[in-house]
Amino acid sequence: MGATQRIVFMPYVWRLKGKKRVLEPGIPVICRTETEALRWVEKIDNKSLSAAGGQAVKMLVDEEAGDYGEPELLASAGTVPPIQEY
Repeated sequence: MGATQRIVFMPYVWRLKGKKRVLEPGIPVICRTETEALRWVEKIDNKSLSAAGGQAVKMLVDEEAGDYGEPELLASAGTVPPIQEY
């Protein structure tokens, strides 16, 4: 089948772990287009989505081979975890 492009909006939410508030990923939203993913980010900016923050990313995925390309950040809004480079 080969690699296909995936576009995902990843929301982040605050949750209580004991007495600490922790930023955790929410349920990812698979988007058909970059425009759709960017609309989700706009909802974070407009405060019309009850999430701490969110990121829209795209990447090449070959599910049969289990290969996942480097994600390309399209947009980000609100509170999101820092990007860690290894």
